[in-house]
Amino acid sequence: MFIDSHCHLDKIDLTPYSGQFSEAVCAAHARQVNEMLCVSIDKEHFPSMYQLIADQPTIHASFGIHPCHVEKAEDVLSEAELTKWVKDHSKVVALGESGLDYYYTKDTSELQKESFTNHLRVADQLALPVIVHTRDAREDTLALIKKHGGESGGVLHCFTESLAMAQAAIEMNYLISFSGIVTFKNAQELKEVVKAIPLEKILIETDSPYLAPIPYRGKKNEPKYVVEVAQCVADLKGVSIEEVAEVTSANFHRLFSQARSS
Repeated sequence: MFIDSHCHLDKIDLTPYSGQFSEAVCAAHARQVNEMLCVSIDKEHFPSMYQLIADQPTIHASFGIHPCHVEKAEDVLSEAELTKWVKDHSKVVALGESGLDYYYTKDTSELQKESFTNHLRVADQLALPVIVHTRDAREDTLALIKKHGGESGGVLHCFTESLAMAQAAIEMNYLISFSGIVTFKNAQELKEVVKAIPLEKILIETDSPYLAPIPYRGKKNEPKYVVEVAQCVADLKGVSIEEVAEVTSANFHRLFSQARSS
């Protein structure tokens, strides 16, 4: 069994499935992708995202504000607001994705820090993990996690940073999640990170509909392609794909301990 630990199911292309979301889910299940975590990026689209997956027992949800969506002071949700959004939605098993992005939106760095801090604090209060987006903000990301992160830890998703950052995050009870990027030919440094860190600290994801893995690069991504990410990790680690599926699924349930499926 595989788990797509990070996807945006409200944004995937349903054209191949005649517009039927349930058929896309079935296509994932047919490849033994039996669970998915549908990740929030803003409060405006969260209600429709949540409604889409509400009747799917094997699909979990997160709630959070992506750093690229923190453009003005009103976009920074207070701890009380974040807490209410989480408590009002029973399928939410994590805060995020939140974090820092200085590649696209460094001009809003102070607002991003405030928003990320609030996510970390609420996650600590609710004993939930945090899904972290980080790009070109290594030092600040790690510093805020160290200062405000809780025992529940979290995950650095769609990881593209250095081995040193991965190791520092792991020391703070964070997992490292790899997307289709790891299959790209020019991702040699990232492949070395996979080789260097324990499989017990790794998650796999698609980040659908973005970043489809080889051999689907250039196409719209979807959860069923997480199998290709798993195979790449298996090849790099020198283990079977079955072992990657088993260990990363166990890692997922250990981190997202409130995720339950029937």
